[in-house]
Amino acid sequence: MVSILYVCVRPEQGAADAEHQSFRRALGVRGLDRWDLLDHPLDGSIADRYDGVVVGGSPFNVVSEQRGDLQARVEHDLESIARDAIDGALAAMFTCFGIGVVTRMLGGTVGTAVPESTRSTTIRITSAGTADPVFGPSAPEMSVLTAHKEGSIEPPPGAVLLASNDDCPVQAYRVGERLYATQFHPEVTPQDFVDRMAYYRTTGYFDPHEYDLTAERVIAASVTGTDVLRRFAGLLSDRA
Repeated sequence: MVSILYVCVRPEQGAADAEHQSFRRALGVRGLDRWDLLDHPLDGSIADRYDGVVVGGSPFNVVSEQRGDLQARVEHDLESIARDAIDGALAAMFTCFGIGVVTRMLGGTVGTAVPESTRSTTIRITSAGTADPVFGPSAPEMSVLTAHKEGSIEPPPGAVLLASNDDCPVQAYRVGERLYATQFHPEVTPQDFVDRMAYYRTTGYFDPHEYDLTAERVIAASVTGTDVLRRFAGLLSDRA
């Protein structure tokens, strides 16, 4: 049986619990182990115990001038998971904040010039992405949910760009065969995203005075981004 670990990087307990369940449902697995990275540093045995890892989002920002010791330690642990995936010890999918960690680790640039507000958007699968087993079946495009203040300016060296749009050109990439990173949130349904908005109402992801309008627009969206997580889980099953 394939074993997948959800790595949580959210300090808000309710949002973290909901994200855990969103990943479990989107992956299509009965059980999904959880590692709360803010509370428990990585112990180095992840690759020995799991076939794959999914990394959730976070209010942390790679480019923040207020990066404390906790964030630095968390980023170091996430880089360790990314290196294991590049080496083929496991498969990993990093989302939102995680793509910034991986981009910087690989020598790429993360900046605030390509933000996206809390909304649904359409992303295009690149020509390279059409040949990818996780993203290819979604070609030529798919609808996803986004909310981020920073992003990768361009794919880092060695990465294969899988998906893009005009507002944020780096929506997803792959490094080697087993490391995936997405700027968008592949785990959420529109209802999940609206529920999450309550925890981040005053944190700059959307105008708090337009909370109801933003929620209405999100809940009315039809998204297909969760398909990539189910295919990611299937990829692990094929290699088991």
